[in-house]
Amino acid sequence: IGFPEASGSSVHCVSLLALLQVVNNFMDPGHEPGKGLYFADGKRKVDYVLVYQYRRPSSVHDSPGQHRLSVISNGSFPRVGSKEPEGVKEEHAEVVLDVGPADPAEGEKLMIREEFEANLREAGLEMERDNEHKVHGQGFIRVHAPWQVLSREAEFLKIKVPTKKSYELKEEKGLSGTMSTIWRKMNQPFQPKMSACAKHIKSSCVFMQPELFLLFQLLHDEWARYGAFYKYQPVDLIRKYFGEKIGLYFAWLGVYTQLLALASLVGIIVFLYGCFTIDSNVPSLEMCDEKQNFTMCPLCDRACEYWHLSTACGTARASHLFDNPATVFFAIFMSLWAVMFLEHWKRRQNSLNYSWNMTGMEEEEVRDLLYFNFSLSSLSLFIFFSQPGDEKLTWKDRMPGYFINISSILLMFGVTFAAVFGVIMYRITVSALLAMSPDAQIKSNVRVTVTATAVIINLVVILILDEIYGSVAVWLTELEIPKTETNFEERLILKAFLLKFMNAYAPIFYVAFFKGRFAGRPGDYVYIFNDYRMEECAPGGCLIELCIQLSIIMLGKQLIQNNVFEIAIPKLKKLFRTIKEKKMIPEEREEQAGRTLRQWHLDYNLEPFDGLTPEYMEMIIQFGFVSLFVASFPLAPLFALLNNVIEIRLDAKKFVTELRRPDAVRAKDIGIWYNILSGMGKFSVIINAFVISFTSDFIPRLVYQYMYSETGTMHGFIDHTLSYFNVSHFKEGTAPSGSTITVCRYKDYREPPWSGTPYQFSKHYWSVLAARLAFVILFQNLVMFMGLLVAWVIPDVPKNISEQLKREKTLLVDVFMNEEKEKLQLIQSLFSKEAAQPRQPQIQQSSLPQDASEPRLPLPNLTQTGDTTDVGASIPLSSRFRTRPRAASFSQFTRQASMSPRSDAGRHTAV
Repeated sequence: IGFPEASGSSVHCVSLLALLQVVNNFMDPGHEPGKGLYFADGKRKVDYVLVYQYRRPSSVHDSPGQHRLSVISNGSFPRVGSKEPEGVKEEHAEVVLDVGPADPAEGEKLMIREEFEANLREAGLEMERDNEHKVHGQGFIRVHAPWQVLSREAEFLKIKVPTKKSYELKEEKGLSGTMSTIWRKMNQPFQPKMSACAKHIKSSCVFMQPELFLLFQLLHDEWARYGAFYKYQPVDLIRKYFGEKIGLYFAWLGVYTQLLALASLVGIIVFLYGCFTIDSNVPSLEMCDEKQNFTMCPLCDRACEYWHLSTACGTARASHLFDNPATVFFAIFMSLWAVMFLEHWKRRQNSLNYSWNMTGMEEEEVRDLLYFNFSLSSLSLFIFFSQPGDEKLTWKDRMPGYFINISSILLMFGVTFAAVFGVIMYRITVSALLAMSPDAQIKSNVRVTVTATAVIINLVVILILDEIYGSVAVWLTELEIPKTETNFEERLILKAFLLKFMNAYAPIFYVAFFKGRFAGRPGDYVYIFNDYRMEECAPGGCLIELCIQLSIIMLGKQLIQNNVFEIAIPKLKKLFRTIKEKKMIPEEREEQAGRTLRQWHLDYNLEPFDGLTPEYMEMIIQFGFVSLFVASFPLAPLFALLNNVIEIRLDAKKFVTELRRPDAVRAKDIGIWYNILSGMGKFSVIINAFVISFTSDFIPRLVYQYMYSETGTMHGFIDHTLSYFNVSHFKEGTAPSGSTITVCRYKDYREPPWSGTPYQFSKHYWSVLAARLAFVILFQNLVMFMGLLVAWVIPDVPKNISEQLKREKTLLVDVFMNEEKEKLQLIQSLFSKEAAQPRQPQIQQSSLPQDASEPRLPLPNLTQTGDTTDVGASIPLSSRFRTRPRAASFSQFTRQASMSPRSDAGRHTAV
């Protein structure tokens, strides 16, 4: 638990990693399992640990301003000079510690801590302090949440007890039974190894420390290990140990990775199609044919010479690998794949909700449960910071925060565009410098050299800005002062996604849709700062450059940011802590060496859990690379698949061995991330339509073949796409000197210099433009319709689960109807008894006490199905017609006398 930064408190929380004789860099080999997980009485379990940071005072001598810390312990803090054994002392003994001269800031923190602990005790939580005196370093306070507190909060939040599930097992016979048996045997090697005890853990509701230890061991051996990369994830065990929210993340990541296998297979087929047809591609053969002798206009002013199109043969052949008819099919397939992925995830999510008893969980309940999980460890935190009578913030109060938010986001966008513009200037200037080199080999590789180095610079800039934008998003969200944790998380996700999306894709958008579009033409080029000519696409088109840009940025982010950072940064932090410990003063080193290490000491040395936002963000950005520009790089799903196979085990190892165990938070879905995925899936349809129609040469080739080709083939396509330019029309000082060439060619659809309207767009240009726009509209509507059809065909809830839900609702209605019937019979019998009894004198009745003047009715025992008229708790006659709430709350299905999880774990309603 931590206070807001404004309070200045140095309080941390360690949620116990729950035990562990497994690979843990901080585990003490001699530590006895279970010893540090309980209070000194050996009965009360440690649920949370508060960590206080004590600062060394400047003087330890008594003074009038010296502050004395008075703490109350209920467990194992022996009095000074006491000879009682460790952990044995009377309840609520007071211990006074001298912590040095008073500091106003430290005094305020101390008051906050004292009030915070008092509120925790008032809420019913039990605490136990360290049995050691210290004035510097960490102080640990164990917190135990009794079952009564958990029951009270569950009742307050109306958490429903899971109903007893009934299954009808039908034995499969014939061909279907044989196929199912074969499939189970084939699938067996990919299943995690589960013992009988593990299956008991998987199905039980409450598990104690020995089972928790076994659960951790199973997760470490069968999940958090690179050697288990080919196995399915034990999602139910992940949920049992980390909670539903983290369980849903790994389940979503598993579904995404599994479906990437199908996309990877289709992408490989498309790439192989390009490889097998490259030698029969007519446009690339014409570009490589030296007999064609297409003399092209200079690529830069003055320093560049005229050149032959055949020198770009390699670029043309490489372009065909990704720019071929199969690319259009792959773009359509990937758009439908995105829809199928989302629909498949909804089915998987609903299945998990049912198996995890989350189907009846409403949105408001989810939001409350987020607070519930947090408030179990800090029930009084909201009481302390939200006092009654506080004025609510109005829109005028929030307006400065919103203004700073919008201004800062626009500023970050400006920084991103400035970075992209800087790389553009790098390409332009370096291209001009290399073109003036006397080395022929350097001049021939100018485009490849400049493109590769520019993309690497882009990658470095993206990685740096990503870290900056993450911190900026947190700061901007805090300025808005969100009311709830859910609102804070959603706003943070939106800001971080917006900034990181723009940062990652801005260079790719430039190459796909802007590069070469505004360069002008020979004799009328567009210049930057009157000196630098705007860059143009390669002779084979911009698609090959888009492919290079996308592949390097995607692979670089996955390799460096997603893997190296996640591995290297924790190691560096560990090294820093080790160095810091070596620099401790001798007194502290002796204190650390003489202290018996408990589990909370070991867990505190682990990294804190920062939430799932960074994990989701990595995959969402990757999903954009896979879906948005997949028409230019069919191998993107393959590289994403290889990365995710490693990412799953890397995240598993990080969660199990390197992070403090996070709070278990209930959740029924992945939240706002699903909306982002859905939006990106729809956006990818539009992007791929524009990439195919405007970036690739697919539409110009179709127009030429069916409108202008005399033979109905692609022969003559290159000559059709090149326009003529009279070199005498170059501006003075821009043409190469000493050349005898009179006419050069450039790629565009313009009138020749000898026409009546020289250098104006020709009718071919307008025909191609109309075809491109028509393709965008047709592609978008066709894919959207097919996507809706796929979503309609695939039901959100599996059939077996929907039938089980209907059966449970029917049984639940029967229970309530029987209860109403029993109540009606009870009331009728009461009236019949009153009619048979003689009326008592009014004087005698008025002499009775008020609480005894009304007959009382027995309450039906809802936990038993037998006689409901046994006398138990009773209600006054005046309340007999009071409507009883119908919510199936926690206390309806548990006994009043049973208050321990051990006795209630297996007792549920008979529904």
